[in-house]
Amino acid sequence: MIISACAVSHFSNPFRSSTPDTATPLPPPPGTEDRLFGTAKPDTASDVGGPNYHCPQVVAWPNDRLLTIYEAGHVGDSLFIIHRGEITKLSRECQLTPDRVVVRYGFAGRVLLGPRGTAATVILPITIRVANADHKTLATDAVKITTTIPQGNPVGYFSMVKEVSFPIMVGTRPEDYKVFVAFEHNQPGAG
Repeated sequence: MIISACAVSHFSNPFRSSTPDTATPLPPPPGTEDRLFGTAKPDTASDVGGPNYHCPQVVAWPNDRLLTIYEAGHVGDSLFIIHRGEITKLSRECQLTPDRVVVRYGFAGRVLLGPRGTAATVILPITIRVANADHKTLATDAVKITTTIPQGNPVGYFSMVKEVSFPIMVGTRPEDYKVFVAFEHNQPGAG
């Protein structure tokens, strides 16, 4: 699929989202988020030759996939966990032109209550970073995911679909770039 020049309108802010950054995610319009998670392939070796073969990878390293929040003064003590966020699914699809790529990516996960947790609305900070083959950061974004852990249920779920557009430098390929998704660990009570 080819992108027309109208994609340039997002040049100053390369990130676009299908849900507000600080609000409870809205149900996706039919065929958007559900379609992305249903059709976009995860980053696996079996992707060779598939529709996302030349697409930048979407990556969440093992330490970046988890965020545990403890009661104040008890970081690291499993008896004082309030909740734990987990990114459990990543997905992406791309649109390529000779000098630019648009990556529509999604991430989903859950929040589990710990021994000190109660039913509540939980806000999870997530950062996204796009890097080239030399690990140089091309774009960053910060979002807040909101999920509700209902009374009588120890788990709440979240998902978000976003889009980023960036130029492809001469001598590189789209698959040389990566989109990193990570929980922010520099907050009170995080471990």
